[in-house]
Amino acid sequence: MQSRRTHVRIPASIWALGFVSLLMDVSSELIHSLLPVFMLTVLGISVSTIGLIEGAAEATALIVKVFSGAISDYWGKRKPLAVLGYGLGAISKPLFAIASGAGLVVAARLIDRVGKGIRGAPRDALVADIAPPKLRGAAFGLRQSLDTVGAFLGPLLAMGLMLLWANDFRAVFWVAIIPAFLAVALLFFGVQEPERYHEGQHVNPIRRENLRRLPRAYWWVVGIGAIFTLARFSEAFLILRAQQGGLPIAFTPLVLIGMNVIYAVSAYPFGKLSDSMSHARLLALGLAVLIAADAALAYSNHRTSVWVGISLWGLHMGMTQGLLATMVADTAPSDLRGTAYGFFNLMSGLAMLLASALAGLLWDRFGAGFTFAAGAGFCVMALMALFWHGQSNRLATRSSNP
Repeated sequence: MQSRRTHVRIPASIWALGFVSLLMDVSSELIHSLLPVFMLTVLGISVSTIGLIEGAAEATALIVKVFSGAISDYWGKRKPLAVLGYGLGAISKPLFAIASGAGLVVAARLIDRVGKGIRGAPRDALVADIAPPKLRGAAFGLRQSLDTVGAFLGPLLAMGLMLLWANDFRAVFWVAIIPAFLAVALLFFGVQEPERYHEGQHVNPIRRENLRRLPRAYWWVVGIGAIFTLARFSEAFLILRAQQGGLPIAFTPLVLIGMNVIYAVSAYPFGKLSDSMSHARLLALGLAVLIAADAALAYSNHRTSVWVGISLWGLHMGMTQGLLATMVADTAPSDLRGTAYGFFNLMSGLAMLLASALAGLLWDRFGAGFTFAAGAGFCVMALMALFWHGQSNRLATRSSNP
């Protein structure tokens, strides 16, 4: 009964943003669930180069967010930047279908990820602006859950079309255009931005005095988010690990389907739980799950180990991604939320570039098992940082209350 009331209280624009994310993820994952194998088998690109492409693409998205977030704070508007970002994502889709070499794939990935970078921080700030504070974790969990539904519907559709069209990658890529433009239309017509953000103050949010208003608690979230990203490199490596274990090309989308089903099912419950549970404890549990995932993937490419690892990876994502977004919102001033998400994602972007490049290099030099073992090592580092932070807080509390 309580869950039903909570759903009623979540504003309609949060639901609309969730379905916008769902549609764009259907479009993106139609392509991305097949892209690593397309690059490897059709275009003849090496695994280390794939790692660099994926890392550069994801890092571009995360780095661009620092500027779009700051602009949304300066302008006082979030929605127009979100529309621009989703629009760039939509117009990038045809480039994948016509690509005949690495150059056009890189261009398409970068345009797509620039679009993601432009929309990401303003959209997250818009969720925080719209959602009631007591439901902020649930709102982020709901949007993330709907986003992730798209992330498994896309690969599911890709797999069906690959079987129907005899592994015709390019034909499948053309289909991705349709949900992408539907997402842009829904955002434009279906999301209402709070009126108070239509009157921007036009104060530079990245001036030194404004950045000093971001508290130490916020910068700690930035740091732990970067370590998280080092531990969790591109999901392209999950697909390649499954194919290494003998998964047929047409069925490679099953990797993202399996991961994202668990991600979608777990994101909202854990988002809601974060409204009443210690954030540090939930982060630690999420890291423990990721260590188990990396251990399974490092141990063997046998299908049992691979699918255990993929499932645990999805559970980890459901436990932590909405939580980190909530922690940024909780620790940043409301008029600097766009900037706060931007800096958070800047550091995560640099970590993503390093992590994916390192993962590809380790894969080529030492094998897949070593790659996932390194991921587990970064998880241990993040757990140590959480433990140290908790100990520091307890010591500070004791000294202030003798």
